[in-house]
Amino acid sequence: MSYSNPTTTPRKSATFDDYTLSEIRRAAATGIYDIRGGGTKRKVPHFDDLLFLGASISRYPLEGYRERCNTSVTLGTRFARKPIELKIPITIAGMSFGALSGPAKEALGRGASIAGTSTTTGDGGMTEEERGHSELLVYQVLPSRYGMNPRDLRRADAIEVVIGQGAKPGGGGMLLGQKISDRVAEMRTLPKGIDQRSACRHPDWTGPDDLEIKIGELREITDWEKPIYVKVGGARPYYDTALAVKAGADVVVLDGMQGGTAATQEVFIEHVGMPTLACIRPAVQALQDLGMHRKVQLIISGGIRNGADVAKALALGADAVSIGTAAMVAIGDNDPRWEADYNALGTTAGAYDDWHEGKDPAGITTQDPALSARVDPVAAGRRLANYLKVMTLEAQTIARACGKNDLHNLEPEDLCALTIEASAMAGVPLAGTSWIPGKTGF
Repeated sequence: MSYSNPTTTPRKSATFDDYTLSEIRRAAATGIYDIRGGGTKRKVPHFDDLLFLGASISRYPLEGYRERCNTSVTLGTRFARKPIELKIPITIAGMSFGALSGPAKEALGRGASIAGTSTTTGDGGMTEEERGHSELLVYQVLPSRYGMNPRDLRRADAIEVVIGQGAKPGGGGMLLGQKISDRVAEMRTLPKGIDQRSACRHPDWTGPDDLEIKIGELREITDWEKPIYVKVGGARPYYDTALAVKAGADVVVLDGMQGGTAATQEVFIEHVGMPTLACIRPAVQALQDLGMHRKVQLIISGGIRNGADVAKALALGADAVSIGTAAMVAIGDNDPRWEADYNALGTTAGAYDDWHEGKDPAGITTQDPALSARVDPVAAGRRLANYLKVMTLEAQTIARACGKNDLHNLEPEDLCALTIEASAMAGVPLAGTSWIPGKTGF
């Protein structure tokens, strides 16, 4: 005779949760892997797991309303004849025209220029709107070589050689046919409406020795004026940073797994790469071991959201940060005012990530003229500038509380960690102790 306890609550598996079950059913029904945009959605150790140790008796704080706190940073001081001078240590990451609409790209340029910082082209070439509204524009050189030409290299203020992204280190780009409009097709020399898959590696070099040659070519084309960045996804940050420096980079851009992408496989986004927090200290250590810390600048990206994140990245040794997803939100992406339209697509504001489909109700990640017309680039640019201003003020507030008159004077000693994982990754003591896992005893 069977016995059933009527008070027992059904228990779901932590391993086979509702999302996992839905993914199994989707894969079984379609036979294809899931593609989406954005960065990892799993919870990983991040900047929230660190806290600042404000000044009290042992440290002397600065008065926020009377004492200055410098925020400026210069990028490209190693070899470039014309380094980039930024008023704030927050830049706009590379997001292509194609992945983003023309008005969205213009808004990013407008907002960055108001704030006194740079924006970045992304894959697919340079648009006139972007160049015209970006006071400082970084031109990306990717494996695809889409839209690349010597004229635009010379028109840029810096050049970024992209080797990898945080969302997909080791993987190439993806832009599906529904976003290959007439203009995108012309810029990329592609047939309209046909899926575009960029290579995962550059076609004309295979390793660090070749990268040195490529950087030399770019310097010759631009008469040694432009800073040369090298961007890598967060996978082996110590060695990748060291090799980029030895190849002649002026700036290293390091993108953790919280960094976004226009589209790639879900399994790639969630299971390849390392958290941003885990990438910073090894990269800084590489620079220190080579005697190049602060001589070669380090830009950190991947999940930067507020001024506290900025301050923590700088305290761990970065010179600047870069934002992508947050900048898109600032100019209008995933805005709840389009909730009904998101619902019609089977999703909700704040969760929409099907950027590859080209149906973004906010008009940010689309080439649909009717949808992209929803973006007012002037108003959106002002919102981005406001957001950058707030982030900067927040970072200054923290720096002053730690007794620092420059954001770049923040240091690991100003931090403690809330978890053992964050302590080990960031190389700062666990709160209330002097213990750094793997480095010090209790």
